[in-house]
Amino acid sequence: MFLNYFALGVLILVFLIFFYGVIIIHDIPYEIAKKRHHPHADAIHVAGWVSLFTLHVLWPFLWIWATLYRPDRGWGMQTTQQPRDEALYLRVAELERQLKKHKKDADSNNNYGD
Repeated sequence: MFLNYFALGVLILVFLIFFYGVIIIHDIPYEIAKKRHHPHADAIHVAGWVSLFTLHVLWPFLWIWATLYRPDRGWGMQTTQQPRDEALYLRVAELERQLKKHKKDADSNNNYGD
């Protein structure tokens, strides 16, 4: 009789560990997003719960979504070359100004020749 209750207790314990283990595993993308201050952390958390009911199809995509964002780089597709970009814009603007000046000078030289 004791072994029956012991086996039942082990089964309940295994079920509870499995149940809470699945919930903890599905919260990993949310924890990553929260740690990285992800702007969509709440959406990742809700999608993690939805993934529990959709046979875990969304979970790998949530992991990717959570790890893509980093506070220092944003989405990881941007680099820290923004000051260089500004310098390039200034350089292009200067070249355009010089080009207009040369065209204006060329047009005025052509008008004197006629």
